[in-house]
Amino acid sequence: MIINPQTFTVNGIQYSIRSAASKDAKVLSELRVRIDGETENLDREPGEAFIDEEGFEQLIQADSEKNNNLFLVAVVDDQIVAFSRCEGYPLKRFAHKVEFGVCVLQEYWGYGIGKNLLGESITWADTNGIQKITLNVLETNTNAIKLYQKHGFEIEGILKKDKLLSDGKLYNTIMMGRVKN
Repeated sequence: MIINPQTFTVNGIQYSIRSAASKDAKVLSELRVRIDGETENLDREPGEAFIDEEGFEQLIQADSEKNNNLFLVAVVDDQIVAFSRCEGYPLKRFAHKVEFGVCVLQEYWGYGIGKNLLGESITWADTNGIQKITLNVLETNTNAIKLYQKHGFEIEGILKKDKLLSDGKLYNTIMMGRVKN
């Protein structure tokens, strides 16, 4: 689905959030690999589950056409610095929910970009018949957990010893969900 662009100014930086377009595919492919290398909060090592330009073009096209998918990008000075996706389910028993994921370049942490991508996704979901948004977050990502809780998400479960990080230790994944009131 496509949304109307929104502009935000936080801590002196102005950025817009808009729906991803096919022209963004090459940049998104490169950005995803870069962000994966900046943090262990995400599931992938840099280059794992690589999506090339063509793959992103197909993803963007499909998300633009499906009523229960949303692909957003955050843009600072004509540069994409973050993106998020809400992916719906084709099965009728799960058609009421979407799964949310977000990636923000580390140099843009602290500007509310992730928060505003989440907020736009929640607004979209609430106005388009989506009853539930789910997500997974690494237990050590306490800032993200607090942000999600402020937006009405609750912890629904814990996947114990779910992720092996570079320190050689296993960490829990927190499963969270937000049900529309």
